[in-house]
Amino acid sequence: MRRAVAHIEDNAPRDITLANIVSLAGLTPLSLQYAFRRHLDTTPMTHLRRVLLSHAHHDLKAARPGDTTVTWIAMRWGFGSRARFTTLYRKAYEISASTTPRT
Repeated sequence: MRRAVAHIEDNAPRDITLANIVSLAGLTPLSLQYAFRRHLDTTPMTHLRRVLLSHAHHDLKAARPGDTTVTWIAMRWGFGSRARFTTLYRKAYEISASTTPRT
């Protein structure tokens, strides 16, 4: 379980699949799902999405206005659709990605 979580967090910008995580953890897909539910109250892929959103949130906060776009950050972190990214982002942070305060 710890190896799976570390793999997700260390390799977030890469294309990670459930099969990758299962293989690394040495568990069956069902066992991995159960372990994530039991210890983190989520699924492996939902955890991955949260990690990706966290990285994107950090990038948005650190970006200087005019230097980068929400779309670029969304694509950087593996979100293939700006619309999907902005929906997930608003749900996670209760603010739109485009109005995230910059630091």
